Amino acid sequence: MFDIYPLLWPFLRRLDPEEAHLLALRALSSGLFPKLAKTDPQLLAQELWGLHFPNPVGLAAGFDKNAEVPDALLNLGFGFVEIGTVTPQPQAGNPRPRLFRLAEDEAVINRMGFNNDGAIAVRGRLARHKSKPGIIGVNIGKNKTTEDAAADYEKGAVLLAPMASYLVVNISSPNTPGLRALQGRDALSALLGRTKAALKTAVPENSPPLLVKVAPDLESQDRKDIADVVLANGIDGLIVSNTTIARPASLRSAQRNETGGLSGKPLFVASTEMLADFYRLTKGAIPLIGVGGIASGADAYAKIRAGASLVQVYSALVYKGPGLVERIKRELYYLLRRDGFTQLGQAIGADHR
Repeated sequence: MFDIYPLLWPFLRRLDPEEAHLLALRALSSGLFPKLAKTDPQLLAQELWGLHFPNPVGLAAGFDKNAEVPDALLNLGFGFVEIGTVTPQPQAGNPRPRLFRLAEDEAVINRMGFNNDGAIAVRGRLARHKSKPGIIGVNIGKNKTTEDAAADYEKGAVLLAPMASYLVVNISSPNTPGLRALQGRDALSALLGRTKAALKTAVPENSPPLLVKVAPDLESQDRKDIADVVLANGIDGLIVSNTTIARPASLRSAQRNETGGLSGKPLFVASTEMLADFYRLTKGAIPLIGVGGIASGADAYAKIRAGASLVQVYSALVYKGPGLVERIKRELYYLLRRDGFTQLGQAIGADHR
């Protein structure tokens, strides 16, 4: 199919980034967007957590915060879609402007601040998807003014776990004050213990897997602490990583000093190195989802060889359009075949062997 996105990009880049994002959501919800997904080769499929992933390429949280278009997104060819971040109560997020394109760097800075419609509204939308095929992960967070952070994650688990293929504890956004402090050993252990208990209460039988999303700015001891806590608490997986507060010297865009989390191409190397470190620290015992700077099949393959069972994209879609999903899968399939792999699982963590 002819990719019209390069023709649309000169127009879209003139729009405010958040308005362009809202336009994309409206286009997807209209039902007029073409189905781009093709049947995936068996080589790309795998079973994780009792779920069948037709391919390892997912959409990261942040695009469909309120579960408005998960089915339309699956039709783009994603193997799974993660919605959110969702907080118990609705909140407006930070003042605009809060989303910035760094076009020269193929990057994005955001300081959205968990703007969302709240767990009850999102639960209603997810309920409509429940009987349909496709893997929908749900990313949960705390409201900005909540003092007992764990209580918000408990509420999120109770309300949303019954509708989720998997549940993600987001403690790594830089845009909610104090959130990243929850990654400390003691705070994280307490939070995960309470969240897991709430999850089991909400879904006693066959509860969805529980994952934790971490920041890319962790020191080596912090990484070890997180790995130890995750393994000790029986957490099912890690998402590595969220956006970074770092500003690499290589950034060229005039927007590079905006406050917020940086995502996209400049995050690729650091996030992949941290992914490999978590694979080593967890001894490959739990699945990892690799996120940060993926814009090609080669990028996805590098994450998988570093230890990722699945990967997620988002920022690259801004610059390359929805056709990127099928391109990544085609390129990944070729690279796996080139290196003699007959199953995707054989390539996971290959660089460590």
